[in-house]
Amino acid sequence: MSSSAQSPRSPKSPKSPTGKATSPAPATSPAPATSPAPAAAPAPLSAEAQNAAGILPATHWTEQPLPEEDVNDGASSLGSFNSTTASISSSIFHYREVHGRTYHAEMGRAEAWQPNDQRHLDAMELVHHAVMVTLGGKLFSSPLEPKKVQKVLDVATGAGLWAIDFADEFPNAEVIGTDVSPIQPSWVPPNVKFELEDCNQEWTWPENTFDFVNLRLLVGIVDDWYALFRNAYRVAKPGSYVESYDTGCHMLSDDGTVKEGSALEQWGKVFREGGKKLGRTFTIYEEDLQRKGMEAAGFVDIEFKDIKLPYGGWHSDKELAEIGVWWKMAIEADLEGYVNYIWNNVLGWTPDEAKAFTRHVRRDMNNPNIHGYIMARVAWGRKPE
Repeated sequence: MSSSAQSPRSPKSPKSPTGKATSPAPATSPAPATSPAPAAAPAPLSAEAQNAAGILPATHWTEQPLPEEDVNDGASSLGSFNSTTASISSSIFHYREVHGRTYHAEMGRAEAWQPNDQRHLDAMELVHHAVMVTLGGKLFSSPLEPKKVQKVLDVATGAGLWAIDFADEFPNAEVIGTDVSPIQPSWVPPNVKFELEDCNQEWTWPENTFDFVNLRLLVGIVDDWYALFRNAYRVAKPGSYVESYDTGCHMLSDDGTVKEGSALEQWGKVFREGGKKLGRTFTIYEEDLQRKGMEAAGFVDIEFKDIKLPYGGWHSDKELAEIGVWWKMAIEADLEGYVNYIWNNVLGWTPDEAKAFTRHVRRDMNNPNIHGYIMARVAWGRKPE
């Protein structure tokens, strides 16, 4: 099944959890450090390969200067972090640095492409709110029975905002958020905890552990989507639901205003090639991986909703216009952070070259005559009893 987004309600502020809070982390918590060089990455695509993929060279953007922007990258900060799956040591705070932005420490096969510094954490709050608006103010679409929800898993929790809000809504449930970065907040409801775990490795929980498993915005993170859903199926209890919310990467337009060779069109091409190069696809929607992965793992009663995500408030439909405003704000909050890792590792561009490109992206996003959007899908399935 498919449908457009429902009418959004007013989502809870991610900054104001209503549940009781735990004590903040001690003042002596270790400060983040950065390693002197980024982790080894595949060699950037050659100029010939970039040209064959339809990617324009950096000079195309640097030779068309736009007004300079005052960008403050902010500073990294850490909240409290507990782990039962890995011991906490100073090594997890030795973040990798790429062009002045920090990324998670070395761990398993993880290679997250989004920064974990304060500027990106702020952008994550807007993303969380944008997804809430997209889903009509809801944290999930699965038909959960509240009395049966006792233990919940939020995979790749990021800043932990979904886990915190879910814990507030289900105060009798234990909510576990996992990630490869210890960036979650200090003050959380008492029924939330965070653990260090790479979702690309075999999950550490026993079979039939969780009443709900949330997989949200794993684009560019997962190296095997079929293995991801097999893991989710194994740890889910019989009769429970697993839900996935993710997007494609290609910027589309119904009226041809996202033109070939434009910054918005190039955005999708680079992420597509980046996913191929890093072995972690960005074309989740385009490849239908949520439905295929759920079916292959053995889930039943699979349903999904396809949702158009405009970039900006240009859409004539009021609900879609609101969705577009929030998504544009979420991306613009750290546009440089979103392109930094991929444009460096895949294209080999310098920070100045990547920044020139982002200025063109921002200009196009703020042009009401360009009607760009990407597609998102929320899918859920039940493990048979």
